[in-house]
Amino acid sequence: MTTLSLVPSAGPAGDRIRSIRLSACALPLATPISDAKVLTGRQKPMTEVAMLFAEVRTEQGHEGLGFSYSKRAGGPGQYAHACEVAPVLIGEDPSDIARLWTRLCWAGASVGRSGLATQAIGAFDVALWDLKARRANLSLAKLLGAHRESVACYNTSGGFLHTPLPQLLENAAASVERGIGGIKLKVGQPDRALDLRRVQAVREKLGDGVALMVDANQQWDRPTAQRMCRTFEPMNLVWIEEPLDAYDHEGHAALAAAFDTPIATGEMLTSVAEHGDLIRHRAADWLMPDAPRVGGITPFLKIAAQAEHAGLMLAPHFAMELHVHLAAAYPSEPWIEHFDWLEPLFEERLAIDRGRIVVPTRPGLGLTLSGQARAWTRESAEFGARP
Repeated sequence: MTTLSLVPSAGPAGDRIRSIRLSACALPLATPISDAKVLTGRQKPMTEVAMLFAEVRTEQGHEGLGFSYSKRAGGPGQYAHACEVAPVLIGEDPSDIARLWTRLCWAGASVGRSGLATQAIGAFDVALWDLKARRANLSLAKLLGAHRESVACYNTSGGFLHTPLPQLLENAAASVERGIGGIKLKVGQPDRALDLRRVQAVREKLGDGVALMVDANQQWDRPTAQRMCRTFEPMNLVWIEEPLDAYDHEGHAALAAAFDTPIATGEMLTSVAEHGDLIRHRAADWLMPDAPRVGGITPFLKIAAQAEHAGLMLAPHFAMELHVHLAAAYPSEPWIEHFDWLEPLFEERLAIDRGRIVVPTRPGLGLTLSGQARAWTRESAEFGARP
């Protein structure tokens, strides 16, 4: 007779988390970045991205790398919160990722279960998934269950509003020449006619065969969004992104119902619950969750399951190095956002082939921190025993 033990094990042969290294890194941008939020006076141009890295090591020598990020503000807060909650992971079984996410969340629950608090947790969660996949000698996509070996990609970094039209056209053509499958342009200028001229110019430059998207970054009110969606309707756009405030689910739902051009939103939401509310309102055709913003891979998978059940299309926001794996595991054909901003932080590069990013086959995320990332580190802290 076989006796089943109900006592939880500690991973392979009792492995436990031995140490964690946290690093706060400032990634400088070559050119200050402006979108519609800058033109409306709500934000200043972005000059750097604050990165939070978590490196988790186990007693048996397994390692995982995770990261989160913040733009314009919040980076020091994420790092401080991560330092406060990191000790609860020491001695834990690294396989129990969902349980550990909950434990980290409750360790800082007095500051909420969304926003900065969960974004700090995201770095740990990604590291634990990376560790699990590395230990299994599988890419993260294969560990999750991949539906495809490459994912369609579009470029955003060449289409910001600070970019003059001649440079915008040059950037778009260069991206297509590089093999990227689509181009996203920022809109939301005070002069709406200027938005239209820029989009028309890119469409004429690239022709109808290249996928084109626009992004208003939440800066239109409802009447303006109605007018602009109607104006863009003949232009065969893949989507119109964030035409309204991220929490105006009723307004987004009305636009999605009224126009043939799909509505995309979700990148600014920071929890499973917020995405669930958006999905229940049918406020998007394309859902755009951001794994670091919602707290990592564990909550992202919950959001993706809800999106699949609702029949929504998926286009994760930013961080292509992570999202290529998560998009590969989504049943229906997704898009991912090509940003080359994070490339200096890692030794590896993603390959592009005929409009698609090839899913890495290296174990885990397939990423290692570069010497440049170490050089840009402003603060770091170690928890647990040193390796």
